[in-house]
Amino acid sequence: MKISAIICAAGKGERAGFGKNKLLAPLYGEPALFHTLKKFDIPQIDEVIVASSESDYKEISALCAPFGFKTVIGGGTRTQSVKNALEKVSGDIVLIHDGARPFVSESIILGCIDSVKKYGSGVCAVGATDSAIYEGRHVDRKELYLVQTPQGFLTDEIKKAYSLAGNKAYTDDSAVYAEYIKKPHIADGGPENVKLTFKRDFMRGIPPLPSADGNLTGFGVDVHAFGEGSLVTLCGVKIPCDCGLIAHSDGDVVIHAVMDALLSAAGLDDIGHYFPDTDAKFKGADSGKMLESVISLLRHRGFTPADLSISIQAEKPRLAKHTENMKMNLSKLTGVDADRIAIAAGTCEGLGFVGEKLGICAYCIATVKKEETNGKDD
Repeated sequence: MKISAIICAAGKGERAGFGKNKLLAPLYGEPALFHTLKKFDIPQIDEVIVASSESDYKEISALCAPFGFKTVIGGGTRTQSVKNALEKVSGDIVLIHDGARPFVSESIILGCIDSVKKYGSGVCAVGATDSAIYEGRHVDRKELYLVQTPQGFLTDEIKKAYSLAGNKAYTDDSAVYAEYIKKPHIADGGPENVKLTFKRDFMRGIPPLPSADGNLTGFGVDVHAFGEGSLVTLCGVKIPCDCGLIAHSDGDVVIHAVMDALLSAAGLDDIGHYFPDTDAKFKGADSGKMLESVISLLRHRGFTPADLSISIQAEKPRLAKHTENMKMNLSKLTGVDADRIAIAAGTCEGLGFVGEKLGICAYCIATVKKEETNGKDD
């Protein structure tokens, strides 16, 4: 039987607070969606279709291209996005998975497929372990399950269910299937198969940074996928390349990481809050100007940048001969002495998102200090 998979990635993820689709935000140095795509790049799955919003279509298509996955435009709701993707499905069995569940294991995916082959459906779920109350009454937790994805079905049946559903909106596919076809079969999920919902979910397993005496330290990371173009801009320096970086602004991935690190150190919101990619005035914006605005925000809070430690991961272009110019430009933009700025550039030895030449990732640790105020508080 031919197996298809749909990955839902057309949402906004507003509760995560990134000011953009949370699936394009960094998770361990790569776009969160990239981790999910990798999990479905297995021999048992014959085709993968990714539902994207129109605004993210270019970037998500770039992430999908190396895997040979198809990208389709989703809808205003998850239900409509799945319906649009189902129109392109050619497999006998289809798995539907949330792009925001990048920790799904291969064993969960294969178990879901086996469940469909045996029972006609397979909805991954885990049993409730906590006591539960519904409308003031205790409920037997043995009868409760927490629903996850993937959820697998015979393609003809789930297509029929969605057709009968019309314009009704559902939060998951098992509800549609249960209402119009039959009760779905529960397949084994797993406690590790959690969904990325809030910003804290993106920091799983990352320890807090120690603070320096009298100073505050922040961490920033950003990634951008490669797309059309003939140069990349890093720290305001234009560097020839056989492609460009996809972004709402000028795509200066290093400056974006620096901005987030400085804002983090000062206890402020991230750059998505101040420079949302939904705002047309930041289309193609000069990231250097945005960084100057961040410096002004810091100074308004009584802080000034003290140190910047930057690590860039890129298979291309080669950056060694450009790092000195990048450092000098950052010094001008931030007011940090050049000898207090460190820039390291390396590759990923062919591994991961960067290693496969899909884009560039930048990390920054920034230290800020309290400005002298002659005894007066700002």
